[in-house]
Amino acid sequence: MVVGDFAIELDTVVIGAGPGGYVAAIRAAQMGQKVAIVEKEYIGGVCLNVGCIPSKALIAAGHHYHDAKDSEVFGVSTKEATLDFTKTQEWKENQVVNKLTSGVKMLLKKNKVEILEGEAFFVDDHSLRVMHPDSAQTYSFNHAIVATGSRPIEIPGFKFGGRVIDSTGGLALKEVPKKLAIIGGGVIGAELGGAYANLGAEVTIIEGTPQILPTYEKDMVKVVESDFKKKGIKIITSAMAKEAVDNGDSVTIKYAVDGKEDSVTADYVMVTVGRRPNTNDMGLEQAGVEIGERGLIPVDNQGRTNIKNIFAIGDIVAGAALAHKASYEAKIAAEAISGKKVAVDYKAMPAVAFTDPELANVGMTIKEAKDAGLNAKAYKFPFAGNGRALSLNKTEGFIRLVTTVDDDVLIGAQIAGVGASDMVSELALAIESGMNAEDIALTIHPHPSLGEIVMDASELALGMPIHA
Repeated sequence: MVVGDFAIELDTVVIGAGPGGYVAAIRAAQMGQKVAIVEKEYIGGVCLNVGCIPSKALIAAGHHYHDAKDSEVFGVSTKEATLDFTKTQEWKENQVVNKLTSGVKMLLKKNKVEILEGEAFFVDDHSLRVMHPDSAQTYSFNHAIVATGSRPIEIPGFKFGGRVIDSTGGLALKEVPKKLAIIGGGVIGAELGGAYANLGAEVTIIEGTPQILPTYEKDMVKVVESDFKKKGIKIITSAMAKEAVDNGDSVTIKYAVDGKEDSVTADYVMVTVGRRPNTNDMGLEQAGVEIGERGLIPVDNQGRTNIKNIFAIGDIVAGAALAHKASYEAKIAAEAISGKKVAVDYKAMPAVAFTDPELANVGMTIKEAKDAGLNAKAYKFPFAGNGRALSLNKTEGFIRLVTTVDDDVLIGAQIAGVGASDMVSELALAIESGMNAEDIALTIHPHPSLGEIVMDASELALGMPIHA
C-alpha cells in the first residue's frame, strides 16, 4: 500500500456508480464541476447489474415462454415450446446488462467524469482514500455525494450460501428450479416468483404480513393473486420463517402460521425480505456524518447531511428504495452543489411492481388523502371496458383516480393492469402539474390504446362517462 501519497484535488467526488451515483456525477460535470466517481464493484450498481434490469429481462423471457406454451385463445398453437435457460441467461447478461453498463461507462467518460475503481473511506469531511488491493490514493474534495445503495437483508436461520440465496442469486441460477420457495412477498419476491412460475417452476411464497405486496391496496393485490393462482403459485401469508435445512439436493423451509409449524421443500429458497443501506465501513463517522435509525442518513431537502459539503441520496436516505428516486435526488444534489435553488418534491413519485398484471401507484391513495384531512373522492374504471385491452386479451384490472371534491384536482392514481408501468407516467405528470380531471378528459388520447382508460376514468370522475 502506498503511504504518504499526495492528495489529488477534486471539486466533487461521488461514491457509488448506481442509478443515483452515475446520474449525480454526470449532472455535476454538466454543471461545470471536476468530478470523480468511486465504484468498488460494478458500474451501474445493483440495479443495472443484479437488480431492476436483469429481473425485468427474466420477466420478459417468462412472458415469451408462457405465451408460447398457451396462445390458443388467439388461434395460435405450437407443437411444443422448449426453454434453453442457458441461452436466456446469456441474452440477459450480454444483450441487456452489458449493453446498459457499457453505455453508462461511455456516458461518464463522455462527460469527463474520472472513474476510480476501488473502495472509498473518508479520512475527514474534505478528504478520502480510495483503496485498491495493493495500493491507495488520497483525494481532497470540496463536495461529496454518497450513493452507496443497499444490500439484501439476511435473516436468522437463513444464512446465504448453497441453496439459500438472495435476489442476486435468484437472477443467476443456471437452471429453472423445479420447486422454488421465496421468503418475502414484497415487490422483489412477487416479481421473481411470477417470472419463475412463467418459466415453469413450482413456486411457494411465504410472507410475514397478511398479504403479499403489502405496500399496495388490497383490491390491486387481488388481481395479482388471481393470476398467481392460475399459475399454481402457492401463497402463505402471516407466516414466520424459522429455518432452512439444507438436504444436499434440496432445502426444507420451516415456518409457522398462528403458532402452528409447517414446512415446504424446494430446490432453492430465495430470501427477499428487504434491503439494508450500505453506510457502514466507509468512514462516515470520520467525516462527522450522522447516521440515523436503521443505518439511514438524515438529509435536508437538497440531500445535504449534517456536514454541509457532504450529500447522501438513494437507498441510504429515508423513503422508498427506488432507482428513479435515487436518480431524481442525484440531480437535486448535484445542482444544489452548483448553487441552484432546488429541492426535492416527492408528491408525484411513482412506484411499480412488474407482476402479472403490473401494479403502479403515484401520489395519494384515497385513505392517505382522507387521513391528511383532504376532501377527496376516488373513481375506478376497468380494463375490461377498453378496446385495446380486449384485443390483447388482458382485461384484468383497473385504473383508480383520486381527486379533490371541490375542484377535481388529481392527487393520486393507482393502476392494476397490463402496461401500468408505462401508463403511470402520464398520471405522475398530471399530479406534478396540478391538473384536474377535466384537463385529462380534454386531452385527446389515441384510439385504440390503453391510455384511453386514463381518459375514461377522468370522465367518470367528472360524472360524464362515455364508456361506463
